[in-house]
Amino acid sequence: MTSSSISDVGTLFSLRGKTALITGGAGHLGTAMSVAMASAGAHVYVNSRSTAVAESLVTDINRGGGRASAAVFDITDAAAVRQWFAGSAPAELHILINNAYAGGGGSINSAPPEDFHDSYDITVVAVQRLLLAARPALDAAVATGATASIINIATMYATVSPDPANYASAGSINPPFYGAAKAALLQWTRHAACELGSSGIRVNALSPGPFPAPSVQQADPAFIDRLEKRTPLGRIGLPAELRGPLLFLASDASSYVTGANLMVDGGWTSW
Repeated sequence: MTSSSISDVGTLFSLRGKTALITGGAGHLGTAMSVAMASAGAHVYVNSRSTAVAESLVTDINRGGGRASAAVFDITDAAAVRQWFAGSAPAELHILINNAYAGGGGSINSAPPEDFHDSYDITVVAVQRLLLAARPALDAAVATGATASIINIATMYATVSPDPANYASAGSINPPFYGAAKAALLQWTRHAACELGSSGIRVNALSPGPFPAPSVQQADPAFIDRLEKRTPLGRIGLPAELRGPLLFLASDASSYVTGANLMVDGGWTSW
C-alpha cells in the first residue's frame, strides 16, 4: 500500500466542508453525535426545543475548536420547521440525522392510543416533514458534486421485542409504541433510499442497543446488570461508541451504502 492510498483512506471519514443537522442533538446520545460530526470537520447545527440546552453544547463544541450553531425549533411544529429552513438553515445541507424522540414507558395494557399517535408523529411524520423542508438544501449539496446523507436513528426494538423479564414493572417496560414507530421508520428508510437514490441522496438507519442514560444507571443498578447479562458483549453501550458507525454512514466511506440498517447493539439481536 502506497502512502497516497493510506492518505486516501484517511480522508474517507472526513466531513470537512460539510454541514450537518442533528435533531435532538443535545440529548443523551445526540450530544455524542454532535461532537462526532464536529470532530470530523462538519459544521453542526444542533437542534433542540430549548435555546439554553442547544447553546450550551454549541459553546462547548466551538470552544473545543469545532464549528456549531444552535437550531432551535420543534420538529413536530410544521410552521417552526418551515421558518427555520427559510431563515436559518445553511444553503447546502450534506447530512441530516433524525435522532429526536420524546415519550414515556408502558405496556400494551397501559399505553393509551394517544401515545401511539405522539410517537409516530415525532418518529415518522416529523422525519417526512424535515425531508420536504430540507430537500432544497440537500439538492444544493448534491449539485456541488457531493453526496447527501440522511441517517435515521432507530433502535434494536424496531427489530426485536423487549423482554419483560428485564424490567422491574410493567410500567417501566420499553413501550410498544416506541418500537412500532421505529419499525415504521426503518420501512420509511428503505422507501426513501429507493426513491432518492437517483438524486444523489443516501438514506440509512442506525439502530442502537442498550445505551441507558447515566440517571438510569445510577437509579437502578440491578436493571443495568440484567441488560449486561442479556448482551453478548456483556456490557451496556457508551454514547461515544456510536461515533464510528455514525461517521461511516455520514461520510464517503459509505458512498455505496443506502437503505441499510446498521445495528450497534453489542450483539443483542444476534441471540
